Amino acid sequence: MEYRKVGKWGLKISELGFGTWLTFGPQLDVDTSKKIIREAFKNGINFFDTAEAYQGGMAEYILSQSLKEFRREDLVVSTKIFWGGPGPNDTGLSRKHLVEGLRNSLKRLEMEYVDIVYCHRPDPTVPMEEVVMGMDYLIRSGMALYWGTSEWSAAEIEEAHKVCREWKCIEPIVEQPQYNMLKRDRVEKEYLPIYEKYGMGLTIWSPLNAGILTGKYNEGIPKGSRLDVFKENGGLKGNINEAGGFNEKTIKKVKKLTKIAEGLGVKMSQLAIAWVLKNDHVSSAILGVSKIDQLYENLESVKVKEKLTPDVMKEIEDILR
Repeated sequence: MEYRKVGKWGLKISELGFGTWLTFGPQLDVDTSKKIIREAFKNGINFFDTAEAYQGGMAEYILSQSLKEFRREDLVVSTKIFWGGPGPNDTGLSRKHLVEGLRNSLKRLEMEYVDIVYCHRPDPTVPMEEVVMGMDYLIRSGMALYWGTSEWSAAEIEEAHKVCREWKCIEPIVEQPQYNMLKRDRVEKEYLPIYEKYGMGLTIWSPLNAGILTGKYNEGIPKGSRLDVFKENGGLKGNINEAGGFNEKTIKKVKKLTKIAEGLGVKMSQLAIAWVLKNDHVSSAILGVSKIDQLYENLESVKVKEKLTPDVMKEIEDILR
């Protein structure tokens, strides 16, 4: 396992991270989560990501129970604030919700601090000055060590840095976008100016595009698969649609990519994750696993990177384009 700096900053996280969206609660209880996380940690994963919105906070609680056996100093834990509840001040990035939301997250996590707290989405209803000052307060109060953004535009990130410098506030160090073979433009084009200018890193999510890039949907939707279990999840469908959709054109690409994986002697999932890790701006790719076998399969991706020679990468690019 490679440990990568988050952008130019000193924090080092495992190139594969462990996520809790859609899994902790609906698919994994505390006992099963403990077993999987124990194996993840044993194999070098030190970065664990969650959010107040995941299963109404249940994901944070299950994660807390699963991490109790480890030294806090050996873990990098992140959570995200935006969707906290039904009340008028329970959603968004007001200073009130940022502070109260993270306090509630820390209670569920049973931790004194998180390593990274993200603004889970941009909030155009709140002045950037308020957002920046709220995040600055969270760090200076010791509730978080670093802060970042998730699915913000490059223009919004630029504005945040500008305000931070004007108000002498602590700047964000990381963005958490969706990034995979089918969803590329934001990471590879839109964000290009911010990497070098501000030294930001990326902790990307959905490297397998909800499992589509495993190849298991090449002949339809298997019973018990993520697209079967969460077919009513609007957010999941929206993310898939943003990454090209679940359609004949997408599956045709995946089938061609699967042949490349077979030629390399690896799984399609491993090819897709290794491809993401070839991007130097990616600090960590967050995995969403519900079975220990999936974890083992995904862990092998770190060994596949060396097989992705320039010629193989060009072959992949020809298919994706």
